[in-house]
Amino acid sequence: MSRLKDKIALITGGTTGIGLASAHLFRNEGARVLITGQDTQRLAAAQKDLGDDVVAIRSDASKIAELPQLAAQVKQHVDHLDVLFINAGIAKFAPLEELTEDLFDEIHAINVKGVVFTVQQLLPLLGKGSSIVVNTSINARLGMPGTLAYASSKAAARSLVRVLAGELAKRGIRVNAISPGPVTTPLYDKLGMSAQQLEERAAQMATHIPLGRFGTPEEIANAALFLASAESSYFTGGEFVADGGWTQVIP
Repeated sequence: MSRLKDKIALITGGTTGIGLASAHLFRNEGARVLITGQDTQRLAAAQKDLGDDVVAIRSDASKIAELPQLAAQVKQHVDHLDVLFINAGIAKFAPLEELTEDLFDEIHAINVKGVVFTVQQLLPLLGKGSSIVVNTSINARLGMPGTLAYASSKAAARSLVRVLAGELAKRGIRVNAISPGPVTTPLYDKLGMSAQQLEERAAQMATHIPLGRFGTPEEIANAALFLASAESSYFTGGEFVADGGWTQVIP
């Protein structure tokens, strides 16, 4: 396959889940792929899995001071980018009564500020015809109890996509969002729940999904590939919702 033949793609948060699945798919579709991750062990494991031709860069999207260094490291390997998939993010939940300023700031640092300043630092590498894809969430659309900080960060990211699309259109750069529903990824393993609690939560959430199941990282990667490729050349400022029908259909 060659939907990204001769293209160069950077995927932030590319070590697990949707990011890793997208790295595999983009590479198989002909792209030269760079990934980032903040955990050195996961980064090394992802690079081994993907192959030596994939560039792995340690970077923490929540630390804005590190992003100029990321741009400098990318420039050491490539002279431009055709695709920027901003996938790095975190999901942590707490009801209003338990929400702390530290938790709110931690979530918004990566899910909002990380988007803005990653684009800002890498913008000089993006030219006419390039595509930026931002991983948001259907939580931006849902008033799900306990997700106040996370949902507000994803709603902000969705709004950023619209504004960035408007600002960058004159440069010929497209900006779009993917909004996944529940996806089977290691993200859920990081919520501090027991295996039984995770199973119970997943079963409860699945009742809201008309297709009756969580999505897979590969299914979301396919959506990212479409937005990254020339097949979506008339798409910008939009949102690709991949949620098994949760926000569109009454199950």
